[in-house]
Amino acid sequence: MKLTEEKSKGKQGSLSRNYRSIIGIAIISLILCGIFFPLLITGVAQVTMKYQANGEIVQLNGHAVGSNLIDNNFTLPIFFHARNNSASGVDPDITIPEADSQIAGISSATGISSSALSSIVNGNTLGTFWIFGSPYVNVLKLNLILIQKYPAIYQNYTGS
Repeated sequence: MKLTEEKSKGKQGSLSRNYRSIIGIAIISLILCGIFFPLLITGVAQVTMKYQANGEIVQLNGHAVGSNLIDNNFTLPIFFHARNNSASGVDPDITIPEADSQIAGISSATGISSSALSSIVNGNTLGTFWIFGSPYVNVLKLNLILIQKYPAIYQNYTGS
């Protein structure tokens, strides 16, 4: 009887040692991977690529007007709009056909010729990687070009 009791106590002792080891490794991993590594990467990014690390915030006349990375929610008919069929709902880019489909509405709302708007879209087309995806344009960039190129029309949106 004593032998079986001693064996069960020995098993319980080794199990608790195993659990202590597992919990210790989990805590060390949490500290390294969950705290130290993200802080290190954030610090390196802030030093080496501050613009990108802070969300690529775009300035107009010293005022932050949006980000190149997310949809900036333009709603007025005088601006280009991001697409509604984006999976995330925050995509800052639209395809060339989507931009072209908005040209007539912007032209009628602002009086800017359709050919001038087409020229702006075509001049700011970004490519894709090899055969994947379609050419696209950044909505914020198009709208900033409109504001800068046509200050009389967009005088309320210059940030000055």
